[in-house]
Amino acid sequence: MLDAITTLFAPGHALGLLALSPPGWGGTLVTGLIATMEIAFGAYAVGLAIGICGAFGKLYGGEVTRDLFALYTTVVRAVPELVEILFLYYAVPSIVNEILLNAGFGRIAMPPLLVGTIVLGVVLGAYMTEVLRGAILAVPHGQIEAARAYGMSSLLLARRITFPQMMSNAIPGMANLWLNCTKDTALLAVIGFSELTLNTKQAAGTTKAYFLFFVAAMVIYMCISMISGRFFAVLERWARRGQRKIERGGI
Repeated sequence: MLDAITTLFAPGHALGLLALSPPGWGGTLVTGLIATMEIAFGAYAVGLAIGICGAFGKLYGGEVTRDLFALYTTVVRAVPELVEILFLYYAVPSIVNEILLNAGFGRIAMPPLLVGTIVLGVVLGAYMTEVLRGAILAVPHGQIEAARAYGMSSLLLARRITFPQMMSNAIPGMANLWLNCTKDTALLAVIGFSELTLNTKQAAGTTKAYFLFFVAAMVIYMCISMISGRFFAVLERWARRGQRKIERGGI
C-alpha cells in the first residue's frame, strides 16, 4: 500500500496526471472548478434575493405573507437537500411540461446550469431568510422608533438604519452559507451536472488514481474556503468599523 501511494505521488507521475493538457486531467478539474464557481455565485445571488424578501416578509409582511415564508423555510430546512435537489430537478420541470402540453404548447428544456443555480438558490434562500431575519431583529428597536419619529419612510429607514447595522450581524452567517453553497454544488453530481466533484470522480475512475485526484479536489475546496474566509473577514471588519469606534470611545 505504501509503495503504491509513493509511486502515485512521484513528481513525474503526479504532474503527468494533473497536467492541464491530455493525457493529463488537470484541465478537466479546472473546467469543473469553473462550473462549480458559476453555480455557487449564481445560487448565492438567488438565495440572497430570496433571503432578503423572506426576512422582511416574515417580519413586516401580512399574515398570508408571513405564513407562506414560514412554510417555505420550515419545509426546506426539514427535508434533506439531496431530496430537494432531485425533486426540483426532475419533478418540477415534469409538472411544468405537463401543464404546457395540456395547454397546447410544446415542451421546454432548461439548461442544466440554470436549473442547478435555481435549485441551490431556492434551498439556500430558506437559510438566508433566517440569518437575515435574526440580523434585523438584532438592530436596536429604539433606533428604529427614533427614525420613524423623525418621519423616515420605510425605504429610507431600511437604507440608513436597518441595513447598515444588520450587515455586521449577518455577515458571519452569510459567510457560512457561502461555504455551504460551494460544497453543496457537489450534490449536483447526482443529476449529472459536470462540476468539480463529478469531474474528479471521472478522472479518478479513468486513471484509477483515486487518492491523487480526490486529494487534489480537497486542496481546491480548501483554497476556496481560505480565500472566501479572508474576503468575508475583510467585509466583516468593514461592516463593524463604526462599532469599533464607538467601543473605543466608550473606553
